Amino acid sequence: MLWSLIKIVLFIAAIALLTLGAGILMETDGGVRIAVGGTEFNMEPLQAVIAAVLLVVAIWLAIIVIGLVIAFIRFVNGDETAISRYFDRSRERKGYEALAEGMMAIASGESSTAMSKAARAEKYLRRPELTNLLTAQAAEMSGDKRKAAQVYKRLLKDERTQFVGVRGIMKQKLEEGDTDTAMKLAEKAFALKPRHTETQDVLLGLQAQNNDWAGARKTLSAKLKYGALPRDVHKRRDAVLALSEAKGVMKEGNPVEAREAAIEANRLSPDLVPAAVMAARGYIADGKPKYAARVLVKAWSAQPHPDLAATFAEIAPDESPAERIKRFRALTKHQDGNPETRMLVAELNIAAEDYPAARKALGDLPDTLPSQRALTLLAAIERGEGASDHEVRAVLARAVTAPRGPQWVCESCNHVHAAWLPVCNNCDGFDTLAWKQAPEAEGAVPSGAEMLPLVVGDAPEAELEDELVDGDDAEPTVLEGEVVKEADEKPVIH
Repeated sequence: MLWSLIKIVLFIAAIALLTLGAGILMETDGGVRIAVGGTEFNMEPLQAVIAAVLLVVAIWLAIIVIGLVIAFIRFVNGDETAISRYFDRSRERKGYEALAEGMMAIASGESSTAMSKAARAEKYLRRPELTNLLTAQAAEMSGDKRKAAQVYKRLLKDERTQFVGVRGIMKQKLEEGDTDTAMKLAEKAFALKPRHTETQDVLLGLQAQNNDWAGARKTLSAKLKYGALPRDVHKRRDAVLALSEAKGVMKEGNPVEAREAAIEANRLSPDLVPAAVMAARGYIADGKPKYAARVLVKAWSAQPHPDLAATFAEIAPDESPAERIKRFRALTKHQDGNPETRMLVAELNIAAEDYPAARKALGDLPDTLPSQRALTLLAAIERGEGASDHEVRAVLARAVTAPRGPQWVCESCNHVHAAWLPVCNNCDGFDTLAWKQAPEAEGAVPSGAEMLPLVVGDAPEAELEDELVDGDDAEPTVLEGEVVKEADEKPVIH
């Protein structure tokens, strides 16, 4: 409001000044005389001022017209001018509009629209570093792999877009199953952008699949360096890679170097069962049983596992059952409530023919957490305590249909492995195997108990159990004081 009032006052003052000036000029005597050749112009002072103002305006308009004429001539000759800049801005606006619409089409899954918008954007913008990427994505969406590959190759020629081109071709090679070429491209992309997390993961996975453990450890160190991996996760995965490297060295016939690598893997991750087993066996081979026992006890404290117990037994293979029970207390005093510890103690006492102690150690495990191993141990205890063949066979019949217990299961795809591996055989996941109960597959084949009526009719339950036990040669059997395990398990008790 105040500013509007000030502007009004200023306008009135300007009008007043102009009026005053015009009055003064009109009252002034004399004038201006201009002689051009034989012509003479006489003007009063006010007329002279008006003529001067009109002359200035005319000169300004003449300069503008001359500039426009010169700009038009330069435009015709192809030089950049205000007119050309106007048309350039118009093309740029249309190009960016097409680019934005193409990106929206990509997000919406409209491949044909995205292709047409990409072509339009390329026509107006003439900036291949922007339009080529949109064209490649549209081509991939429409299934035109050849077109996409051609565009990615064009991106390789520009340093600004080289990484995008390498990454695009790498992903195509991965989809085609050409892992060798994909690995080379991943290495190139990693060299261009070592901080790129996706490239790090792809390269690490390909190196693990190709057993390039040394290269994988370098890539893992880079992930830690650039903050893409927590330090504790890095230690665990570095231990997995070190263990895998040790196994590779062992296959090459260098046991000393393999033992050192296994010991390093165990140092990085003491709870990694395969690393503890390999390191302990390395110490046993070096004549250092105390070091081997220390490694196994530490690993057992973190996660009891049958392989740890079997390796602990290898420290003193010729000891008596009583001596073995005494020595194994260093192991079994840890995780004493764990099912694996309870079954180990039961197995040790069965070997020593102390069946009451074995039954006490096993407890209610066959009922609360039944497994093939727990029920087989129960059958051995029943036989050792003088139970009838019918009772023993009844327990073994339960073992046939019981779960196998913990196994190496991939936490990504639930695929079960017979032995630990650094990379899942099914989904190629790295460090995804865990020792746990395998989930029941949906739509699985009916268990033995459900299949019995279909196989032998409506016989009494006791007769079904007898027929099942007698007719299955692959079933675990129980001998006096000894458990005969399945062929794929390593017995701890001999």
